[in-house]
Amino acid sequence: MPGPLRRACRVALVAAPLLAIGACTRDTPSVVDAKGAAERHVTVLWWPLLWVGTAVFAFVLVMLVAGIVRGRGRSESEARQQARWGEPFIVIGAVVVTGVILTGFFLFSLKEMRAIAAQGQGAALTIHVTGHDWWWEAAYPNGAVTANEIHIPSGERVRLLLDGADVIHSFWVPQLAPKRDTIPGKTNLLWIEADAPGRFRGQCAEYCGLQHAHMGLWVYAQRPDDFAKWMSDQSRPLTAPAGEAARGMRVFMTSTCVGCHAIRGTPAGGTAGPDLTHVASRDTIAGAFLPNNARVLSDWITDPQDEKPGAVMPPTQLSAADLRALVAFLGSLK
Repeated sequence: MPGPLRRACRVALVAAPLLAIGACTRDTPSVVDAKGAAERHVTVLWWPLLWVGTAVFAFVLVMLVAGIVRGRGRSESEARQQARWGEPFIVIGAVVVTGVILTGFFLFSLKEMRAIAAQGQGAALTIHVTGHDWWWEAAYPNGAVTANEIHIPSGERVRLLLDGADVIHSFWVPQLAPKRDTIPGKTNLLWIEADAPGRFRGQCAEYCGLQHAHMGLWVYAQRPDDFAKWMSDQSRPLTAPAGEAARGMRVFMTSTCVGCHAIRGTPAGGTAGPDLTHVASRDTIAGAFLPNNARVLSDWITDPQDEKPGAVMPPTQLSAADLRALVAFLGSLK
């Protein structure tokens, strides 16, 4: 083996485990760590695919090594004369066996997909989820609207109506449900269910532009009573603020913010950005990329491109006092 190739192999052997370890964090979801009924159907399909795929890979590797060993010391003419023995083997292995495996998995996957579709018909709650560049909007039947954080009752099936506002995105919460595309002009159906209360990471799984990697979301599964209270609270319009927050509301209504964002109970009715009626109740902003706190909000308002290059939101230049008041107002929207 040439020296450069040998060094490259050594680097790969060292780097691969380090990359694998680096990808495993506390908030990294796994498709085999199913926390809901829909995802368990995916897991049932995933494990056989893994083991059969591993067996096929191992078999091909053994045949490759065997071919290299058998071919050592043979001339080209000898190799040509002895090659015909493998033709039936190649036809059976490459065509017949492969066809059987693929057909079997196709039928198996149809069975699981039918089960997923049938079980989702009993969902009592429907949430309309829209993919934007680069954030998620969730609208509830009682008028509540949130962004990047979807709340559901634990132990209950929830139907999601998925569509796209601009380009194709893909909604994926690995521990709760399979992937489903959000396509402009078309509504796709998906159902999810969480076995128990918890927080589950989601992600856009279809490349959609510059900030695709930072188009995340969280699904919060709550006890049914807690969820009912949350949904009721989120449906309420703005309660008029006082003090510095009242000044911040005036700043909001006279700045560029009002053109893109909605706050129910006020003249603000923009649809280009997330609904901010209860923005302070969210843990994150900017496609679940940034934590929701006063310092981050200040930076996000004044220079969103520095925080998330390519974001559609324009910068807003305010005096220090007006910026402080605006952040105080947004912080009061619980």
